[in-house]
Formats: sequence, structure tokens, C-alpha cells
Amino acid sequence: MTASPADSGIRPLRLAVPQRVLDDLHDRLDRARWPDRPPGPDWAHGVPLDYLRDLVRYWRHDYDWRAAEAQLNQWPQFTTTIDRQNVHFARVRSPEPDATALILTHGWPGSIAEFLDVVGPLTDPVAHGGDPGDAFHVVVPSIPGFGLSGPTTEAGWEAGRVADAWAELMTRLGHDRFGVQGGDWGAAISREVGRAHPGRVIGVHLTLLPGAQQATEPTEQELRELPAGERDRALRSWRRWQAFSAEGTGYFHQQATRPQTLAYGLTDSPVGQLAWIVEKFREWTDCRQVPEEAVDRDRLLTNVMLYWLTGTAGSSARIYYERLHTTSGRVAAPAEPSTAPTALALFPAEPQIPMRRNAERTENLVRWTEFDRGGHFAAMEEPDLLVGDVRAFFRGLRAEDVE
Repeated sequence: MTASPADSGIRPLRLAVPQRVLDDLHDRLDRARWPDRPPGPDWAHGVPLDYLRDLVRYWRHDYDWRAAEAQLNQWPQFTTTIDRQNVHFARVRSPEPDATALILTHGWPGSIAEFLDVVGPLTDPVAHGGDPGDAFHVVVPSIPGFGLSGPTTEAGWEAGRVADAWAELMTRLGHDRFGVQGGDWGAAISREVGRAHPGRVIGVHLTLLPGAQQATEPTEQELRELPAGERDRALRSWRRWQAFSAEGTGYFHQQATRPQTLAYGLTDSPVGQLAWIVEKFREWTDCRQVPEEAVDRDRLLTNVMLYWLTGTAGSSARIYYERLHTTSGRVAAPAEPSTAPTALALFPAEPQIPMRRNAERTENLVRWTEFDRGGHFAAMEEPDLLVGDVRAFFRGLRAEDVE
């Protein structure tokens, strides 16, 4: 499914998974070995047995990969070699000749499938009831190590190195100036593109800002010094971070310390890969019981398929390892604030609630939008809200930007 890294040329790619690969998946699903059912309420110990059995049954008998494959193939897709790494990307040009170039970057456990509902409105706003002046030429790359850009073959692929690769990719595509958008690792990468290449980046649109949460309990003095609206946010941010740190970071520690050990089970068992991903969709989306309340079931499975078919459970996890172990990494402790105009779109189910004062210390914050619904996977959960905010942000910047 991936082209062999050979040169810096751009090579077309069309998804065509061999039927034998799908037959093998079905055989593994049919032969799944199931654990016992733990005592206690559903989801307290992880993904419930009955829920996952039903989802696996659907995956085996009702989910249609060929339909998903055809949908993904509606995007022109390519591979190229950057910094000795194979990089996969979709490139969807707008019918509007003066459209702004925009990179959309996914995170973990996401993929390019996150953006299936937003690329159309962004590239062709007229066809979706919008203004032609809000059009974008969209580039949707797979992060090195993830899906069709995997696996990585060298150490050091942390967010800063990916950011430099994105700048090189846009050079090859002929875009001197462009915008960036992302959440999760896509937010870390997008922010770093703006920081490292400010002369080229029109604006940075994020749905998460790493490190901007209230990580310690605010003192009475700190609360008194905050504006009234920020006091409640500081308490909620701290409480959310406490809960997330206590119960929600097991995946992070495993992937940041021993990703290869995890990779054996997830690469061998589709049920294991599904459970590892679906848990985060349940915990991080704006749902009450099951993730399908927030994200379409078929779209969720397409996302899982891009990990399973490419065998990239381990190499995608390595970005967490690199964050902790690569001494050249720039993201964990940025040397200086970003000068790129930055927007934060905040969705209430996001586990990491940012503090505005923290964001303003590290970013050139020009837009701050709070929504009343949605979560971590904004492009999948609330595509209309995300598209509207991206359009509004860049609409204000286009008038100031001179190519």
C-alpha cells in the first residue's frame, strides 16, 4: 500500500487493498479469543466485553472497506520522500484559483479519515452554501509513522521534525504561503510549523494547545488575579487535568516508554487494535455512553482500518517515545513564543482545557472560540462548527496577507 522511498519526486497512489488481506482480517475476527467479563460498571475497567463483541460483529459482517476505500480514493493521493522518510498525502485543489493553501494534520489515534467531512466544504465552499472567498487548496498528510506514511525507519520523528517535513512538502507543491490546522499531535505539529517557519505561515488554527492547561491547583491569590470568566475555567481545567492524569494517561506512558512491546499485540490482533483505539474515542468525544453517539461507526472503523492494514500500531506510537527521548525535540519546551497568528477553537469534551493566559504566553493568539458541543475529534464530531471557525479565522487574515 505504500510506495518505496526512492527520490524526492511526487508519486501518485491509489488505495487497492488485496482481497487476501481483507480475508485474513475476517479470519482473525472470526477466531478472536475473548477475555472474561470483569465485575463493576461498564467502561470502568476499559472497553466492555459486550460492547466490543457487537462492534467486532459489525466490523466482520456489516462494515464495507471497499466503500470506504472508494471514498478515500475520491481524493487525489500521493507519496514523496522527505528527510529519508516516505510521506503520504492527499491533495485536493479548490475550483477557486485564488484559494489559500491549508494543511490539515491529524493526531493519535486518528488518521486522514478524520477530515472526510471537512475537505469538501473547505475546498469548494460554493457547493456547500458558502462564499468562494473562503476557499482552500487542502493538503492532508499522514504523519510519518502513521498509516500510509508508515512505518518510520529512523529515530527522531517528533513533532518538530514533522513540522519541517510539512514545510518541505508545501515547497514541493508550490505553496510559498499557507495555513495550518490540527488537533492532538496535529496541534503540536501545526503550532511548530508556525513557530519554525513564521515567514511562510499565514495562520495556525488549533483545537488543542499542549501544555496550556492548569496543571496545578490554583491558589486563592491566583484566582483573585484572574478575570471572573477565567476563574471558573482555571478550576475546571485543573480538575479535568487531575482526572485525566490519574485515569486517562496509561496509553501515553506505554507508548512513550515501551511502544514496541505494545506493537506485537496490536499488530497481531485486530480486536486488540480496535479496543486500543475505540477506548479513546469513547473517553475523548462528546458522548454519554458509546463513541458512536459522537462519531459515525463506519468512520470509526475506517480510522481503525488505516492502522490495521498498514501495521503501524507500533510506529505511530513511537512519536510519543520520541517526544520524551529525542534531545533535539522543540515542542515540549519551545525556546520562544510563536509569532504566527493563532486561533484556538475549544470543544467542551476535550480532555485538556486550556487557560487563555497560558496560551497568550506562548502563542500570538488572535482568535478564541468556545463551542457548546463537540470533543477531541472535532473534524469528525462537529465538522460544520470546525469549518465555520477555520473560514472565519483565515477570512480575517487574508486581507492582511500579501503573497
